[in-house]
Amino acid sequence: MDHRILEDLGLTNAEIKVYLALLELGSVSAGPIIEKSGLQSSVVFLAIGKLMEKGLVSYVKQGKRRLYQSANPKHLLDYIDEKKERFEEILPELLQKAKLPKKAPEVSTFQGVKGIRELLYELLDAGGTEHHTFGSTEKSLMMGEQWWISYHKKRTAKGIKAKLLFNESLRTFMAKAKYPQAELKFTTAGFEPLTETIIRNDTVGVIIWTDKPLGVLIRNEVAADSYDKFFEVLWNQAEK
Repeated sequence: MDHRILEDLGLTNAEIKVYLALLELGSVSAGPIIEKSGLQSSVVFLAIGKLMEKGLVSYVKQGKRRLYQSANPKHLLDYIDEKKERFEEILPELLQKAKLPKKAPEVSTFQGVKGIRELLYELLDAGGTEHHTFGSTEKSLMMGEQWWISYHKKRTAKGIKAKLLFNESLRTFMAKAKYPQAELKFTTAGFEPLTETIIRNDTVGVIIWTDKPLGVLIRNEVAADSYDKFFEVLWNQAEK
């Protein structure tokens, strides 16, 4: 199981271990949870308290003992909805407080998987009607296959078409992914570059798919136009 998804929901590593232990154990006292999770007792009790506040754990009293049990995993959806509703309550105030510059900085840098997600979402909001990519490699799947499928659904919802020039290593993945409103071509097998470039409107994103990925976002119309012309040269030479 990819625990990062639960982390993205706001659960700590200890809370995740305790919750998953309870899913497997059923209704138990603290002892088996401590043994199953491999955590210290103080950490387990703290995590249980936090999970109870979030409505993900409850208990019943059996004599002097407390027997803890996890909520149905479906209740995580209720937890997500509650967080969304609470955020929507303060969103107007946040927008008032935000002092956004009239013009975004020309260059921004990003690190790690979460940073690259932010870079890609910035590109989604960059305007334009076409999304051009070249150099995408198998290493890009560290973002998660379903995440990429969801991302391109968001692109399609904005009415943006895509030309995607992928490395040969992604041919098998794309055979099953089938991004909507996208033309695909592939580079020939051989050298596998780790650098992916995405052009959207007047914005260019460059991602280096190392184990801890790095990204640069360039907001410059001249640079974007230059990258796009280079993309067209590669596109016309590539094979489907």
